[in-house]
Amino acid sequence: MDRVIYTAMSAASQTLHQQSITANNLANVSTVGFRAQLTAMKAVPIIGNDRPTRTMVTATTPTFDSQMGTFNYTGRDLDVALAKDHWLAVQLPDGSEAYTRNGAIEIDENGTLKVQGYPLLGDNDVLTVPQGSQVTISSDGTLSALGAGDQPTTIAQVGKIKKVQLERNEIVRGDNGLFQLTQATRDTRGAVMQDNPNTKLMSGVLEGSNVNPVAAMVNLISHSRQFEMQMKEIMTADENAQKANQILSLT
Repeated sequence: MDRVIYTAMSAASQTLHQQSITANNLANVSTVGFRAQLTAMKAVPIIGNDRPTRTMVTATTPTFDSQMGTFNYTGRDLDVALAKDHWLAVQLPDGSEAYTRNGAIEIDENGTLKVQGYPLLGDNDVLTVPQGSQVTISSDGTLSALGAGDQPTTIAQVGKIKKVQLERNEIVRGDNGLFQLTQATRDTRGAVMQDNPNTKLMSGVLEGSNVNPVAAMVNLISHSRQFEMQMKEIMTADENAQKANQILSLT
């Protein structure tokens, strides 16, 4: 009887975890370039000194939804969108690379281009532009800057945005919401990806989240029903155990 209780208890716990992931997806329905996180349940036998007669379940997040989000026209020169499976590269505080599809580029007070607060990487290093300049981005990622008060003929190229192509199984989502290379990808392709010159950018456009709010709400309801079912199973197993003890006490 305790096998049923252990299994149902672990399933109820992981259903709550699954529900929190779905709620996080729903909360990011308006986040630029967000990729919905997918979850799955798997059985995990408990291995001990005795025979493996207990099995728990755990919720895993093996991958994410790679479907494209809706493109929204903004008309802003520093907003860019990419084709499927192409990513912008940013620099983390430890100097390593991470990847995002959020194309809402900002320029800080030092002239550094940033995405989500992280420096945007170019084909050589972190991208910077002269302070107060007007910046435009071409389809191949080339940055052109025109200084304040300068003639249009003085516009100059100041760098090129780094664009990398990565398949869904080559990256994993980090706790900061950015994607990083899996260990297998690092072993085969290296820790630093090279710029893909064939990748094209669309300026003045942002890709929205690919989360389907209706499907996310349905999943939340489904998780709630699953949790209730598992709790009812625990109560039923407990009632059966009590009745079995009563019968044993009579004998």
